[in-house]
Amino acid sequence: MAVSSKKPKLIVFDLDYTLWPFWVDTHVSPPFRKDKLGNVVDSLGDKIKFYPEVPKALESLHAQGYSLGVASRTGEIDGANQLLDLFDWNKYFKYKEIYPGCKVTHFNQFKKQSGLSFKDMLFFDDEHRNIRDLEAQGVVSILVKNGVNMKVIEEGLKTFASRQ
Repeated sequence: MAVSSKKPKLIVFDLDYTLWPFWVDTHVSPPFRKDKLGNVVDSLGDKIKFYPEVPKALESLHAQGYSLGVASRTGEIDGANQLLDLFDWNKYFKYKEIYPGCKVTHFNQFKKQSGLSFKDMLFFDDEHRNIRDLEAQGVVSILVKNGVNMKVIEEGLKTFASRQ
């Protein structure tokens, strides 16, 4: 009997130290804008960078038909949303929960909005406490050590499939 490869119905990403290498509420200075060269900069004119493979990873997952979401517990809600817009990533995300609090609250909103169960979700985050909290709810959760890249995504999808 052939084993069907199980895929998540929703893939969710944290923002800080997962899609970009900083905390949006402490390491950069909102508001953000694009400079004359098209670079995203903060209010001090410092260039804001994301992890290099993130755009490619998001585009690839989106092109493969995955539903994507963002879950961030930052207090800098406007700044986080502004960066998602300026990086042109909003087109990839069907669901966004960006506000302080426990990630379980964010995921309960995803569950409510999408009609999916936790076991259909895959989550990438850099913080152990969030991984622990969501694993306890049944969400396959991947600890990201140096930002999201194609290898991390591939390993996450394999882990998800192996747990189904």
